[in-house]
Amino acid sequence: MPPRKLYFENLRIGDELPAMAKAPIDRVQLARYAAATNDYNPLNIDELQAKAIGMPSVVAPSTLGLGFLGQLVTDWARGGQVRRASARFTRMLWPGDTLVCKGRVSDRWGEGGRYFVELDVWAENQKGELVVRGTVALKVFYSFEDETRFRTGQPPLIVNVPRESLLHAPPAPAPAPSSTASKPPKGKPAASKKPAKKATRSAPKKKAAPKKPAKPKKTGARKPAKSSKRKK
Repeated sequence: MPPRKLYFENLRIGDELPAMAKAPIDRVQLARYAAATNDYNPLNIDELQAKAIGMPSVVAPSTLGLGFLGQLVTDWARGGQVRRASARFTRMLWPGDTLVCKGRVSDRWGEGGRYFVELDVWAENQKGELVVRGTVALKVFYSFEDETRFRTGQPPLIVNVPRESLLHAPPAPAPAPSSTASKPPKGKPAASKKPAKKATRSAPKKKAAPKKPAKPKKTGARKPAKSSKRKK
């Protein structure tokens, strides 16, 4: 059977890479790594030299952990091209450490017939402590059809895919306006609300002047009426 290929259309944000556990680091592996990299640092291969400067034993080079992460990615992303890789070392490696390498898809985007995937990868020791962490960017084919076009000299399959990321979520859509909101009738401007008048203090009412007491009526005897008869 042909080796499994990695295609863009089958990947989703958050997909996890199968964890890879490595055998404990030993002195033979350190000697082989020094020969392969042509780096014979005494701290990595000479026990006496390491203890002379106060180290408990020789220390494994941090780039060994980065090599394990590279193996994790290449085993998973068959058919993909590594375009960029970076790493940050957080803890020293010692003989006897057993590393477990993990990873997940953190970004994906495609434009102009080119498709990219970014991975978060890291390694933990037997205590669950983070030892090294990094990111890897891959260029992959969109699908089997896209790869066939490339092999036969045809133009690539173009599918524009906006960037999706675990760190940069797309903005939430604006809420739709409520249908119950009152709208002014067409052709007539909406009546503007008049500003409320400020309360003013009314002038105090003048008190009514007290009425004068009525004059008492005279109670004297009436004068006798004059007689109408004339004296003879």
